[in-house]
Amino acid sequence: MLGVCISYYGDEVGALVFDIGSYSVRAGYAGEDCPKADFPTVIGVTLDREDGSTPMETDGDKGKQSSTTYYIDTNQLRVPRESMEVMSPLKNGMIEDWDSFQAILDHTYKMHFKSEPSLHPVLMSEASWNTRAKREKLTELMFEHYNIPAFFLCKSAVLSAFANGRSTGLVLDSGATHTTAIPVHDGYVLQQGIVKSPLAGDFMSMQCRELFQELSVEIIPPYMIASKDAVREGSPASWKKKEKLPQVTRSWHNYMCNCVIQDFQASVLQVSDSPYDEQVAAQMPTVHYELPNGYNCDFGAERLKIPEGLFDPSNAKGLSGNTMLGVGHVVTTSVGMCDIDIRPGLYGSVVVTGGNTLIQGFTDRLNRELSQKTPPYEAEADCQQHYGGASLQCVDRRLDPGIAGKRRRKAVCGQEVSVFGVNIIIGRGISVNASVFLNVGTKMNI
Repeated sequence: MLGVCISYYGDEVGALVFDIGSYSVRAGYAGEDCPKADFPTVIGVTLDREDGSTPMETDGDKGKQSSTTYYIDTNQLRVPRESMEVMSPLKNGMIEDWDSFQAILDHTYKMHFKSEPSLHPVLMSEASWNTRAKREKLTELMFEHYNIPAFFLCKSAVLSAFANGRSTGLVLDSGATHTTAIPVHDGYVLQQGIVKSPLAGDFMSMQCRELFQELSVEIIPPYMIASKDAVREGSPASWKKKEKLPQVTRSWHNYMCNCVIQDFQASVLQVSDSPYDEQVAAQMPTVHYELPNGYNCDFGAERLKIPEGLFDPSNAKGLSGNTMLGVGHVVTTSVGMCDIDIRPGLYGSVVVTGGNTLIQGFTDRLNRELSQKTPPYEAEADCQQHYGGASLQCVDRRLDPGIAGKRRRKAVCGQEVSVFGVNIIIGRGISVNASVFLNVGTKMNI
């Protein structure tokens, strides 16, 4: 059994890396700079009858068999289909719907890797607060259903820290559903110091929706538009609706509207380098943006005020009270919950990751806020946001020549699981080493 596992140690093992976040799925070969697959985590789901019809919610249908059809990846998901619901297999960063999660893995293997799962070891990222039960179930799925030769499950915060050459540091992950500060010490996540805030990408999307409502601007997704006419800035849009559109579900329509809003966020929003001030914001350059239906406008102070809610929740609309923590307070609260002896090391190595941190000015504002509360430091921006696998082992050896040897047996192979059960993945420790995968880990961001 030991010999089987050791045979995977080496240079060319063809390991696959999966990084499944709340917003997107990234997957590819270990050692490469970019993923082979990068598509939305949400999927379309329809229930199909044997006769080809779509079931309705009636008592007479209970005895009829139906099968589930999944529509995965951007091209499949954005086609309007009748009765197709949009859902995510994840909740709070953890797997909730295992059937749809398995459908995502099946799609990735079939359409992107085009290879048998049994030929490749797998490294997969997980949320730092993932539960033991979900970890064991995932291990069972990978070994029993996909028959992979070896499996390594690693905290996403640890991967982000190692991708930036740090074994100790504070990882600030601001993604779609939450902003999280995660302390990492010597390659291990300090669970007691994890601090989460719901102020993230989805929160800003909600703020953008309210802005358009105030401007009396309706968000029209491209699938509804047959043609449009050019209009003056600020004038109502002039467009024609497509005929014979299928009767789409509310969840799918909302998803398509969110895609428009997310493009607006990426193109227009900017974080102010100091606390929001209306007079200063009014003097900032405006940004012109046109919606799919032809409505266009210059956005000035609004593009600074919306992301200000990330750092100062009192400026956000629709939040009752000031109980939520801004980004700066999330960091300082997390560090304050750790041992006083390691706090300088955490403040000295702050790594920001997640798609939400790509907003212009995010890192500069964070540096400014923390410099007022802490000793001097420089935040490391994981701004390329590319998927990872290229540095875990080489960082392991550079930091401490003995680390790779001491943690060499962290990865688990299939025969061990068949003998000892999935509990071995808990006993072995899901920590920083993936020596079974050479060059596995550049930047994995959830």
